[in-house]
Amino acid sequence: MKKIITALLLTLAIFVTGCSANELISVTDSGSLSDEPIASSESAPTESITQSEPTEEDNMKTLVVFFSCTNTTKTLAEYAADILNTDIYEIVPAEPYTESDLAYYTNGRADREQNDPSVRPAISGDVDNMSDYDTIILGYPIWHGQAPRIISTFLESYDFSGKTIIPFCTSHSSGIGSSADNLHSLCSADWENGKRFDSITSRDDIKEWLQQFKLEPVHIKIASKIIAIEI
Repeated sequence: MKKIITALLLTLAIFVTGCSANELISVTDSGSLSDEPIASSESAPTESITQSEPTEEDNMKTLVVFFSCTNTTKTLAEYAADILNTDIYEIVPAEPYTESDLAYYTNGRADREQNDPSVRPAISGDVDNMSDYDTIILGYPIWHGQAPRIISTFLESYDFSGKTIIPFCTSHSSGIGSSADNLHSLCSADWENGKRFDSITSRDDIKEWLQQFKLEPVHIKIASKIIAIEI
């Protein structure tokens, strides 16, 4: 009987010692230790990444869209995208506008297009993932008191149902006027009141304007880490 008890005790001692030598515990980013062991392993320390499920708010995204021939609108659109840390898309005409095309009151291309509301200049490329965006910040110059007809092409190319469009225009003198209202009639989005900016508009001016819409900058979420170490 004594030999049997001794053998059992020896086996138990070896078992307990083995578990203690190979037990794994978890360490969180905060440096605290978890008292719940992770499965034993003889291998080198391992690392795994866990990430919380995205919420509806996390999924909301903003896209800055602009059309620009002189880089005035482009500069302000880039300010907005940088401030909000969001995506940006340039409306590029399939047939680029030349300097003579843009010369006012010469019956050039831009003049003819603006005189015909039915004109829809073709766009080179498109937004593949438009459904991912909830808010569109739309920038364009004013041509003869209205948005260039290529903006109409853009708005008629996608389904904006349930989205919000925030327009802004650039002009030396003309205000945004009826241009936004006329564009609004081309799609089913909710429209915010637009604003006109000039060529000397600063980044701070754009930032101040955007604050009223309560669009939060996109922050990159760092997944929490659980590191398994061997002790």
